[in-house]
Amino acid sequence: MDGKLFLVPTPIGNLEDMTFRAIRILKECDLILAEDTRTSAPMLKHFGIDKRVFAHHQHNEHKATAEIIRFLNEGQQIALISDAGTPAISDPGFFLVREAIKNDIAVECLPGATAFVPALVNSGLPADSFCFEGFLPVKKGRQTKFKKLAEEERTIILYESPHRLLKTLEEFAQYLGAERQASVSRELTKMFEETVRGTLTEIKSHFENNTLKGEFVICIAGKPATKQKNKYDDAED
Repeated sequence: MDGKLFLVPTPIGNLEDMTFRAIRILKECDLILAEDTRTSAPMLKHFGIDKRVFAHHQHNEHKATAEIIRFLNEGQQIALISDAGTPAISDPGFFLVREAIKNDIAVECLPGATAFVPALVNSGLPADSFCFEGFLPVKKGRQTKFKKLAEEERTIILYESPHRLLKTLEEFAQYLGAERQASVSRELTKMFEETVRGTLTEIKSHFENNTLKGEFVICIAGKPATKQKNKYDDAED
Protein backbone atom coordinates (compact mmCIF):
# COMPACT_ATOMS: atom_id res chain seq x y z
CA MET A 1 0.00 0.00 0.00
CA ASP A 2 1.25 3.48 -0.85
CA GLY A 3 1.82 5.90 2.00
CA LYS A 4 -0.67 8.68 2.60
CA LEU A 5 -0.80 11.80 4.76
CA PHE A 6 -4.17 12.61 6.33
CA LEU A 7 -4.92 16.02 7.82
CA VAL A 8 -7.57 15.39 10.45
CA PRO A 9 -9.52 18.26 12.06
CA THR A 10 -10.27 17.88 15.76
CA PRO A 11 -12.91 19.67 17.87
CA ILE A 12 -12.22 23.27 18.87
CA GLY A 13 -14.02 22.67 22.17
CA ASN A 14 -17.07 20.44 22.02
CA LEU A 15 -16.04 16.80 21.53
CA GLU A 16 -19.39 16.09 19.87
CA ASP A 17 -18.05 17.91 16.80
CA MET A 18 -15.64 15.06 16.02
CA THR A 19 -16.69 13.28 12.83
CA PHE A 20 -17.13 9.52 12.44
CA ARG A 21 -14.68 9.58 9.56
CA ALA A 22 -12.01 11.37 11.59
CA ILE A 23 -12.27 8.75 14.33
CA ARG A 24 -12.00 5.93 11.79
CA ILE A 25 -8.92 7.42 10.10
CA LEU A 26 -7.17 7.96 13.44
CA LYS A 27 -7.91 4.37 14.46
CA GLU A 28 -6.73 2.91 11.15
CA CYS A 29 -3.55 4.94 10.56
CA ASP A 30 -0.09 3.71 11.54
CA LEU A 31 1.00 6.87 13.30
CA ILE A 32 -0.49 10.14 14.59
CA LEU A 33 1.40 13.42 14.56
CA ALA A 34 0.10 15.82 17.21
CA GLU A 35 0.93 19.46 17.88
CA ASP A 36 1.03 18.78 21.62
CA THR A 37 0.77 15.15 22.75
CA ARG A 38 -0.40 16.24 26.23
CA THR A 39 -3.33 18.14 24.71
CA SER A 40 -4.31 15.40 22.26
CA ALA A 41 -4.05 12.51 24.75
CA PRO A 42 -7.42 13.11 26.53
CA MET A 43 -9.23 13.54 23.20
CA LEU A 44 -7.74 10.35 21.73
CA LYS A 45 -8.55 8.42 24.92
CA HIS A 46 -12.13 9.70 24.84
CA PHE A 47 -12.65 8.18 21.39
CA GLY A 48 -10.80 4.94 22.17
CA ILE A 49 -7.90 5.70 19.81
CA ASP A 50 -4.74 3.85 20.84
CA LYS A 51 -1.94 4.67 18.38
CA ARG A 52 1.66 5.80 18.43
CA VAL A 53 1.65 9.59 18.80
CA PHE A 54 4.65 11.76 17.94
CA ALA A 55 4.96 15.50 18.57
CA HIS A 56 4.93 17.65 15.45
CA HIS A 57 4.94 21.39 16.11
CA GLN A 58 6.44 24.63 14.81
CA HIS A 59 9.70 24.08 16.71
CA ASN A 60 10.53 20.64 15.27
CA GLU A 61 8.58 20.34 12.01
CA HIS A 62 11.51 21.20 9.72
CA LYS A 63 13.80 18.72 11.47
CA ALA A 64 11.19 15.96 11.75
CA THR A 65 9.71 16.22 8.25
CA ALA A 66 12.48 14.29 6.50
CA GLU A 67 11.85 11.23 8.70
CA ILE A 68 8.09 11.52 8.26
CA ILE A 69 8.53 11.61 4.48
CA ARG A 70 10.64 8.46 4.77
CA PHE A 71 7.86 6.71 6.72
CA LEU A 72 5.32 7.77 4.09
CA ASN A 73 7.55 6.51 1.27
CA GLU A 74 7.72 3.17 3.09
CA GLY A 75 3.94 2.93 2.81
CA GLN A 76 2.82 4.14 6.22
CA GLN A 77 -0.52 5.90 6.69
CA ILE A 78 0.07 8.97 8.86
CA ALA A 79 -2.48 11.37 10.36
CA LEU A 80 -1.68 14.93 11.42
CA ILE A 81 -3.77 16.71 14.05
CA SER A 82 -3.38 20.08 15.74
CA ASP A 83 -4.40 21.00 19.29
CA ALA A 84 -7.81 22.07 17.95
CA GLY A 85 -9.35 22.65 14.54
CA THR A 86 -7.88 21.97 11.12
CA PRO A 87 -4.11 21.50 10.74
CA ALA A 88 -2.26 24.25 8.82
CA ILE A 89 -4.90 26.90 9.64
CA SER A 90 -2.79 29.06 11.98
CA ASP A 91 -1.26 25.77 13.13
CA PRO A 92 1.62 23.53 11.94
CA GLY A 93 0.99 21.53 8.79
CA PHE A 94 1.77 23.61 5.72
CA PHE A 95 5.45 22.66 5.56
CA LEU A 96 4.77 18.92 5.87
CA VAL A 97 1.99 19.05 3.25
CA ARG A 98 4.25 20.90 0.82
CA GLU A 99 7.07 18.39 1.27
CA ALA A 100 4.71 15.44 0.86
CA ILE A 101 3.41 16.89 -2.41
CA LYS A 102 6.98 17.47 -3.62
CA ASN A 103 7.66 13.78 -2.98
CA ASP A 104 4.52 12.64 -4.88
CA ILE A 105 2.90 11.40 -1.67
CA ALA A 106 -0.90 11.43 -1.50
CA VAL A 107 -2.36 14.06 0.83
CA GLU A 108 -5.97 14.10 2.00
CA CYS A 109 -7.57 16.72 4.24
CA LEU A 110 -10.79 15.75 5.99
CA PRO A 111 -13.51 18.38 6.44
CA GLY A 112 -14.21 19.38 9.99
CA ALA A 113 -13.93 21.92 12.76
CA THR A 114 -12.24 25.27 12.33
CA ALA A 115 -12.96 28.37 14.40
CA PHE A 116 -13.23 31.10 11.79
CA VAL A 117 -16.10 29.58 9.77
CA PRO A 118 -18.76 29.55 12.54
CA ALA A 119 -17.51 32.94 13.75
CA LEU A 120 -17.98 34.42 10.27
CA VAL A 121 -21.41 32.89 9.67
CA ASN A 122 -22.54 33.89 13.17
CA SER A 123 -21.29 37.49 12.78
CA GLY A 124 -24.03 38.62 10.41
CA LEU A 125 -21.38 40.22 8.19
CA PRO A 126 -21.12 39.40 4.46
CA ALA A 127 -19.76 35.86 4.04
CA ASP A 128 -19.74 35.62 0.25
CA SER A 129 -16.26 37.14 0.08
CA PHE A 130 -13.76 37.44 2.93
CA CYS A 131 -10.07 37.44 3.81
CA PHE A 132 -8.59 35.38 6.63
CA GLU A 133 -5.53 36.91 8.30
CA GLY A 134 -4.82 34.41 11.09
CA PHE A 135 -2.83 36.17 13.82
CA LEU A 136 -1.58 39.69 13.13
CA PRO A 137 2.15 40.46 13.45
CA VAL A 138 2.97 41.34 17.05
CA LYS A 139 5.62 43.95 16.24
CA LYS A 140 7.35 44.07 12.86
CA GLY A 141 4.93 44.79 10.03
CA ARG A 142 1.94 45.37 12.32
CA GLN A 143 1.32 49.02 11.31
CA THR A 144 1.72 48.15 7.64
CA LYS A 145 -0.83 45.35 8.01
CA PHE A 146 -3.40 47.70 9.58
CA LYS A 147 -2.95 50.23 6.77
CA LYS A 148 -3.47 47.49 4.19
CA LEU A 149 -6.57 46.13 5.93
CA ALA A 150 -8.03 49.63 6.07
CA GLU A 151 -8.47 49.39 2.28
CA GLU A 152 -9.88 45.84 2.31
CA GLU A 153 -13.45 45.69 0.98
CA ARG A 154 -14.07 42.07 1.99
CA THR A 155 -15.03 40.92 5.48
CA ILE A 156 -11.83 40.60 7.55
CA ILE A 157 -11.32 37.61 9.86
CA LEU A 158 -8.48 37.09 12.32
CA TYR A 159 -7.57 35.30 15.52
CA GLU A 160 -6.45 37.06 18.68
CA SER A 161 -5.30 36.13 22.17
CA PRO A 162 -6.97 37.46 25.34
CA HIS A 163 -4.07 39.67 26.41
CA ARG A 164 -3.91 41.49 23.05
CA LEU A 165 -7.62 41.74 22.23
CA LEU A 166 -8.27 45.25 23.59
CA LYS A 167 -5.15 46.67 21.98
CA THR A 168 -6.06 45.11 18.62
CA LEU A 169 -9.64 46.45 18.75
CA GLU A 170 -8.30 49.90 19.62
CA GLU A 171 -5.87 49.83 16.69
CA PHE A 172 -8.58 48.67 14.28
CA ALA A 173 -10.80 51.56 15.46
CA GLN A 174 -7.90 53.92 14.81
CA TYR A 175 -7.16 52.69 11.28
CA LEU A 176 -10.62 51.59 10.08
CA GLY A 177 -12.83 53.96 12.03
CA ALA A 178 -14.50 53.58 15.41
CA GLU A 179 -17.94 53.04 13.82
CA ARG A 180 -16.90 50.10 11.63
CA GLN A 181 -19.20 47.14 12.27
CA ALA A 182 -17.59 44.04 13.73
CA SER A 183 -18.19 40.84 15.67
CA VAL A 184 -16.02 39.08 18.24
CA SER A 185 -16.60 35.44 19.20
CA ARG A 186 -14.91 33.58 22.04
CA GLU A 187 -15.02 30.06 23.45
CA LEU A 188 -16.78 28.77 20.32
CA THR A 189 -18.64 25.45 20.83
CA LYS A 190 -17.89 25.55 24.59
CA MET A 191 -20.15 26.15 27.59
CA PHE A 192 -19.42 29.88 27.81
CA GLU A 193 -19.54 30.63 24.09
CA GLU A 194 -20.14 34.32 23.44
CA THR A 195 -20.50 36.52 20.36
CA VAL A 196 -20.55 40.31 20.68
CA ARG A 197 -21.65 42.42 17.70
CA GLY A 198 -21.58 46.17 17.13
CA THR A 199 -19.12 48.90 16.30
CA LEU A 200 -15.46 48.45 17.14
CA THR A 201 -15.87 50.97 19.97
CA GLU A 202 -18.92 49.18 21.40
CA ILE A 203 -17.20 45.80 21.32
CA LYS A 204 -14.05 47.16 22.96
CA SER A 205 -16.16 48.74 25.70
CA HIS A 206 -17.90 45.40 26.32
CA PHE A 207 -14.67 43.47 26.78
CA GLU A 208 -13.17 46.21 28.97
CA ASN A 209 -15.88 45.34 31.48
CA ASN A 210 -16.27 41.60 30.93
CA THR A 211 -14.33 38.35 30.76
CA LEU A 212 -11.18 38.20 28.67
CA LYS A 213 -10.73 34.44 28.51
CA GLY A 214 -10.50 31.86 25.75
CA GLU A 215 -9.66 32.00 22.07
CA PHE A 216 -11.04 35.00 20.16
CA VAL A 217 -12.13 35.32 16.53
CA ILE A 218 -12.60 38.88 15.23
CA CYS A 219 -14.73 39.58 12.15
CA ILE A 220 -14.78 43.13 10.75
CA ALA A 221 -16.87 44.58 7.93
CA GLY A 222 -14.87 45.53 4.87
CA LYS A 223 -14.44 49.08 3.64
CA PRO A 224 -17.60 50.24 1.81
CA ALA A 225 -17.02 50.11 -1.93
CA THR A 226 -16.81 53.51 -3.60
CA LYS A 227 -19.34 53.85 -6.39
CA GLN A 228 -17.76 55.11 -9.59
CA LYS A 229 -19.83 57.94 -11.03
CA ASN A 230 -20.36 57.79 -14.78
CA LYS A 231 -21.75 60.19 -17.36
CA TYR A 232 -25.20 58.57 -17.26
CA ASP A 233 -25.79 59.11 -13.50
CA ASP A 234 -27.17 62.64 -13.99
CA ALA A 235 -28.98 61.95 -17.22
CA GLU A 236 -32.74 62.46 -17.31
CA ASP A 237 -35.03 59.51 -17.94
